[in-house]
Amino acid sequence: MPRDLPERIYERRRDLGERIRVLRTGLPATQEAFAEMTGIDRRTLQRIERGTSDPRYSDLLLMAEALGITLADLVRE
Repeated sequence: MPRDLPERIYERRRDLGERIRVLRTGLPATQEAFAEMTGIDRRTLQRIERGTSDPRYSDLLLMAEALGITLADLVRE
């Protein structure tokens, strides 16, 4: 059952998704190519970048590794 979160949480999730998208396009890599690099389903990656899905910790680690940055740099505010 979905839970309602404070709006600030949704905003931060959207910000994270936007940061991931910007970093990914800087590689440059399409969503499909980045999904293959990370082993994350492309549809999952789409939802993460749109900010409609919470990424799993392991997905964040895989994305940071593929981007050549630390997890802390990926999730920084």
